[in-house]
Amino acid sequence: MSDSTFQLIAIAVYLAAMLGIGYFAFKRTNNIDDYMLAGRGLKPGVSALSAGASDMSGWLLMGLPGAIYLNGLIEAWIAIGLTIGAWLNWKFVAPRLRSYTAVSQNAITIPSFFEKRLKDNSHFLRIAASVIILAFFTFYVSSGMVAAGKFFESSFGWNYFTGLFVVAAVTLVYTLFGGFLGATLTDVAQGLLMFAALIAVPIVAIFQVGNIEDIANKITTVNPDALNLFSSFNGSTNGFLAAVAIFSTAAWGLGYFGQPHIIVRFMALRSPSEAKTARRIGIGWMAMTAIGAIITALVGIAYFSDNPAKEITDPETVFLLLSQVFFHPFVAGLVLAAVLAAIMSTMSSQLIVCSSALVEDLYNIAGKKLSPKREVVLGRTGVLVVAVVAALLALNRNSSILELVSFAWAGFGAAFGPIVLLSLYWRKLTSTGALAGMITGALTVFIWGNIDALASNMYEIVPGFVLNLVVTVLVSRATYKHNPLIEEEFSAMEAEIEENAPYVASEPQR
Repeated sequence: MSDSTFQLIAIAVYLAAMLGIGYFAFKRTNNIDDYMLAGRGLKPGVSALSAGASDMSGWLLMGLPGAIYLNGLIEAWIAIGLTIGAWLNWKFVAPRLRSYTAVSQNAITIPSFFEKRLKDNSHFLRIAASVIILAFFTFYVSSGMVAAGKFFESSFGWNYFTGLFVVAAVTLVYTLFGGFLGATLTDVAQGLLMFAALIAVPIVAIFQVGNIEDIANKITTVNPDALNLFSSFNGSTNGFLAAVAIFSTAAWGLGYFGQPHIIVRFMALRSPSEAKTARRIGIGWMAMTAIGAIITALVGIAYFSDNPAKEITDPETVFLLLSQVFFHPFVAGLVLAAVLAAIMSTMSSQLIVCSSALVEDLYNIAGKKLSPKREVVLGRTGVLVVAVVAALLALNRNSSILELVSFAWAGFGAAFGPIVLLSLYWRKLTSTGALAGMITGALTVFIWGNIDALASNMYEIVPGFVLNLVVTVLVSRATYKHNPLIEEEFSAMEAEIEENAPYVASEPQR
C-alpha cells in the first residue's frame, strides 16, 4: 500500500468522524437558539477549545510557519500579540459579554446585542453590523478554502480545485445540519488533534535533524537574523520605523475584541463565572500550539538546508512536508488531518455567524415571524449562500492565506472591537456613536489596507481601531441621553459579575 493511500485513509477516517459529530448535533437542534448558540450550555473546556480551534484556522499550521520560514522569529510577534490579546479578551470581555447578552433581552448574536444593549429602534446599527459580518467573513471563509486547495495539492498532488471542493463540501454538510453545536463539538475534536500534531511534529523533527546547537547553526547559516526576535532593529534599518513595524505586527492582538466567531463562544458559556476556567484552558492551548508552530518552521529551515534536493516551493506548506518526511504514512495522515481540522473548524464557525447575520439580524428584523423549524431552514440556507460566494473568491489559487486572514481580522477588530469594549464598560455609549464608529473602523480598514504605501508600514487594524474609538466616544458624548432601561440592565450585569454566582441551570428565554 502506497504512502499516499495510508494518508488518505487517515484523512477519510477524520472526515467521517466530523460528519458523525455533525449528525449527532443535528439530532439535538430543534430551534434557532440551538442552531445559533447551543442553548447557552457550553462547559468551560468545550468553550475554550472551540474558541481556540475556530480562531487559529489554517493560519496556525500553514500561514504562521510559512512566514517564520521566510523571515525568521520577527514574524513571531503575530503569535505574541495574539496570545496577549486572547488573554485580555477572556479576562475582560468574556464574563461581561456572557452576562450582558442574557440580561439584555437574551441577545444571541453580536449585531442583536448592539441593538438591544443600546435600544436602537431604527435597526440601522444591527443592519450595519450584519453587512460588515457578511463582507469580511466572505474573505475569511475564502481563506480557509484556499488553504484547503493548497493542502491537497501539496500533500497528494491533487488538483487545487478538487481539494477545495472536498473540504468545502464536508464542512458545509456538518455545519449546515449541526449548526452551532455541530461546529463547537467538531472544534473540540479538531482542537485536540491540532494540539497533538503541533507538539509531535517539532519534537520528532528536532530529534531527526540533530541537537539544538546544530539546528541553530544551520538556521543562522541560512538566515543570520532568523533567531532574532528583534531582527528589524539591526543593520541600517531606522530604529523608530523598526519599532513601529514590530508594534504593527503585534497589533493583531487588538483584533480579538471584535471577532464574532470567537466572542460568540463567550455568549454560549453556562455562566459568567466559568470564563476564568475557560481562559486558563484556552490560553494554555494557544501558547503551546503557537510555540509548536514556531519551532516547526525553524526546524524546517535547518532540515531543508541540509536536503536541497527536497525543494520547498511554497513556504506555507513546511508543516505538511515535515510531517510526511518524519512519520509513518498513516500517522502522517493524522497529522495532515490536523491541518484540515484547523481549516474546517474556523470555516464552520464563520459560516454559523454569517447565517445568524442573515436570519436573526436581517430577515427577522423585517417583522416576519417564522416557526422554529423554518428559522433553522433559513439559517441553513444562509450557510449555503455564504459558502458558495466564498468558494467563488477562492478560485484565485494565488491568494495568500495570511493576507486574506489579516484583512478580515483587521476588519472585524477595527469595526467591532471598540464597540464591544465600550458596550461592556461605558454606560454613556449611544447607538449613534456606535454606528458612526463602526462604519469609520470598517472603511478605514478597506481604504488603508488597499494602499500599499500605508499598509506596508502599519497594519490597518491600528488606525481603524483608534479612529473607531475616537469617533464613537465623541459622537456618543454629543448624542447621549439618559435611558433608565439601559442603566438598569448595565447595573444588573455588573451586579452579576461582582456576585460571581455559581452556575444554576435554567432555560433561556427569547
